[in-house]
Amino acid sequence: MWMLLAAWLLVSCVKKPTGALVVNELPAIYPDYVGVTIPADIAPLDFNMADEAVSQMFVTVSGSNGGEMTGSGEWARFDIDEWHELTRLNRGGELRVEVCAKKNGQWTQYREFSIYVSNMPLEDFGLTYRRIAPGYEVGGNIGIYERDIHTFSERALLMESAVPGRCFNCHTANRTDPKQLTLQIRGEGGGTMVQKDGRQQWLNTKTDSTKAAGSYAYWHPDGRYCAYATNAVHQAFFVGAGQRIEAYHDFSNVVVLDTESNKLLLSPLLMTEDLEIFPAFSPDGKWIYYSTSKPCRVPAEYEKVKCSVCRIAFNAQDGTFGTQVDTLLNGPQADKSFTLVRPSYDGRWLMYCQTSRSNFPVFHKDADLWLMDLQTGRTRTLSEANSPDTESYHNWSSNSHWFVFASKRDDGMYARLYMACIDRNGVVGKPFMLPQRNPREYYAKMFDSYNCPDFTKTAVDFDARETHRQVFSEERVQVKIKD
Repeated sequence: MWMLLAAWLLVSCVKKPTGALVVNELPAIYPDYVGVTIPADIAPLDFNMADEAVSQMFVTVSGSNGGEMTGSGEWARFDIDEWHELTRLNRGGELRVEVCAKKNGQWTQYREFSIYVSNMPLEDFGLTYRRIAPGYEVGGNIGIYERDIHTFSERALLMESAVPGRCFNCHTANRTDPKQLTLQIRGEGGGTMVQKDGRQQWLNTKTDSTKAAGSYAYWHPDGRYCAYATNAVHQAFFVGAGQRIEAYHDFSNVVVLDTESNKLLLSPLLMTEDLEIFPAFSPDGKWIYYSTSKPCRVPAEYEKVKCSVCRIAFNAQDGTFGTQVDTLLNGPQADKSFTLVRPSYDGRWLMYCQTSRSNFPVFHKDADLWLMDLQTGRTRTLSEANSPDTESYHNWSSNSHWFVFASKRDDGMYARLYMACIDRNGVVGKPFMLPQRNPREYYAKMFDSYNCPDFTKTAVDFDARETHRQVFSEERVQVKIKD
């Protein structure tokens, strides 16, 4: 302990280096936090120099509204409490960051850059996400994790070691409220978990009238209903350079589960020979958005998969559906594929993925985020957030002013998490990577991709031991079809 205290005192007493070579260029840092927009109280944006030959750094951060702090060492490391105090003080302003780096005994002082602190709060506690190695196997050391976004604290909610041999995903809270949670365990002994206020119920959501169990879930805002896609996902692998893998579905329909009666609500308009997938309720609960595509001989005709975005009315009073389907984005007509529709909780925006093909965009380099203004119907690419590589798996914060998404822009292989703000006019700030302590070392040692991230208002109440007991008891409540 005394050694740690002494090390801290040495760091805290480090002074700005003298005799540095001053250059008129921005520092190349990892992650790229130059010009990003952040919320107050986010975890400190620690960063490394991109040049691994740099042996030491000294960084000064000063606020346009006042306040200053420093970080020094092998990487720019900032105290959490000081960082929070500085970002709160500078809401609506900016942090000016000056970097000095030592390489081969010579200090260099770089041009100052800005980090913008938004006036829009991010009040949610954290993020949930699945971490999985991109090795395309079933099972393995996968896990669903929770991260406090204001600190660096991460904890596992459910690991494969608790349910050996099972694959799980589709963990979904109700509009960021984890008091209502669902997830799906696939394969032998699988089932659909519906958890309310910490109590787990395990269901068999496959019936004689549906082809598979439920997945790709989305809660109705009143918490009684939950929409699922019933499908099976497959993988096809390519030989040679270029695309490595294609994931596809050979069937998919959309159903709604009444979690009070454990009955499935079906509509013939959502149970066609076409593939209906990725349902999402509108914020007022009166519509179900989803993607749909014509059946193809997949994987041979994988390039023909073009998804449209549609919606159908839903009446929560009696659990009935509308009698017509509206097409909002026509995939075959545009020669594109539109998937993963996510409406903002304030009802203003519809965010979705656009690719050249496929109903599984995470494996496509051209997957970009797009935004529809639900007041005007106008659409645009989110050029402020997109990169030359894959963007997918996006979700909204509870106040609809921030969103999280997975991007492969870092190395083209591993999906990392990024967050970005969006103002009332739809202007998006430069996204920032989820902060980590010593980020280069963290990601060099962590061979996982992130997927299905979502914000949570509070910490998740989840009992992995109860999940283990339920999964291996294989006791399931059989859902029925509502007459």
